[in-house]
Amino acid sequence: MYTVNLIADGRELEIQCTGAVIRFHALWLRDNAWDADTRSPGNGQKLVPLSDIPMDIAINEATVNEHTLHLTFQPENKTVAFDISWLLDNAYDREMLNSRGWMVPEIETWDSGLMSAVPEAQFNDVKNNPDTKKEWLSHIERYGFARLLGGPVEDQAVLKMADLFGYVRETNYGRHFDVRSEINPANLANTGLGLKAHTDNPYRDPVPTIQILYCLECSAAGGENMIVDGFRAVQQLQQENPAWFDVLSNHCARFEFAGHGDVRLCARRPMIELAPDGELIGVRFNSRSAAAITDVPYDKMELYYAAYRRMAEIIDNPDMEVSFRLNPGECFLINNTRVLHARKAYSGTGSRWLQGCYADMDGLRSTLATLREQSREAAE
Repeated sequence: MYTVNLIADGRELEIQCTGAVIRFHALWLRDNAWDADTRSPGNGQKLVPLSDIPMDIAINEATVNEHTLHLTFQPENKTVAFDISWLLDNAYDREMLNSRGWMVPEIETWDSGLMSAVPEAQFNDVKNNPDTKKEWLSHIERYGFARLLGGPVEDQAVLKMADLFGYVRETNYGRHFDVRSEINPANLANTGLGLKAHTDNPYRDPVPTIQILYCLECSAAGGENMIVDGFRAVQQLQQENPAWFDVLSNHCARFEFAGHGDVRLCARRPMIELAPDGELIGVRFNSRSAAAITDVPYDKMELYYAAYRRMAEIIDNPDMEVSFRLNPGECFLINNTRVLHARKAYSGTGSRWLQGCYADMDGLRSTLATLREQSREAAE
């Protein structure tokens, strides 16, 4: 049962339900109306810009019919129906999260304890079963990574992995790239050397938010892949010393890359990236691509380097890593703004051939949201 009251001469409205009182402003309600005159029925995009809504907008009548709220706005004399459940789901009259480094509930951080429960699925199941695809994508949303097994062992199969949820992000490396030993490589990834945990392409702005690495050949000894949850590393750093967290999130690092030809890439972003309200939204960490740090004040530089060193120590701690060996037809996908990846050294005998490509989280989130909506509709 809902009770509604007009307050502040109709410029505000309160809904009473289950002992709680939730308030809304008339301007917010009018701006978020879902009638066909205000939003396109086909795609939900707004048809009425904010500048066309009267500044003195107010509500002069409010009635409730079961789960629907009917409001009449003046001076437009326009009546609009609102689903009360939608209003409650989108209520902003609540205690806001404002601690620096907070994360949305969908995220679960992890360490080496996840080794026994690595999220994974079979390629054909993800391709053909929407429920399996939804679960697999949900793992990527929650943990920042997942494996996919049983894929085709063929050149450029990695692109088929991206097609499962979104679109390939083409870069100077092309639509895909090969990871195997080369003579005079442009990138250290194309050697047999071990690689420290890092996020890819921090010298780009925007950075690719998804990386996929797909195995085509793997007969060389070693070369196991390792991943680390950058968000868990940030949590530990902040717990140990909030000043370290603050200095890495308050000041920008610089990253750069000069490849063959005319490629000269650079970006200036903090190693720990926060939204304006303090939400932890990204980690950029790649010592190989770090340029001279010039955006930290002189009196903060020693603290910055202490924090930088400690962050690296946390990331390199074996207790933080999940490792696995990829066999032909297997791949893993990571959220490149959160999860760092590394590689153990491998021998010169045998072969190791991986292909990779980049994509973006917006395509993945769109596919996941669509699958969840389809599941809700099927359950109704």
